[in-house]
Amino acid sequence: MSRTRRDKAAERAAIVAAADRLLVGTPLRSASGKLTVTELIAESALRRDVVYEHTDLVDQFKAQAKARHSTPTAMQILTDKCAGLETDLASIKSSLAEERRTNSLLRKALAEMSLELQQTGQELEGATGATSLSQWRAHR
Repeated sequence: MSRTRRDKAAERAAIVAAADRLLVGTPLRSASGKLTVTELIAESALRRDVVYEHTDLVDQFKAQAKARHSTPTAMQILTDKCAGLETDLASIKSSLAEERRTNSLLRKALAEMSLELQQTGQELEGATGATSLSQWRAHR
């Protein structure tokens, strides 16, 4: 029983493709998409020892990752968008809290005015001796 020969060209192609996907920000197998050799190994779907045999490709990937400050463009765009959304959310939460405070005050004012109106109606009824419309209809 003999071992199958490894296809070094296919290994190199897998590593280059994995590096390209990570650098562009569209990983298929990587958990986080970070620009690390560990993620390159995961993305290439090759064993660690196989990837490290191609040191020139690993070094090239490290250099490209360092040149990009270890953050893919797509990830930076998402990070910036997320920060903007967090700012918007904080502003909306603040506005909502203010609206809730205003709503609470208006409900209290409405309840007080309803009581005052009811008391005023009772006072007028008692002072003038007039019969209310609802009482008049009941007696008819």
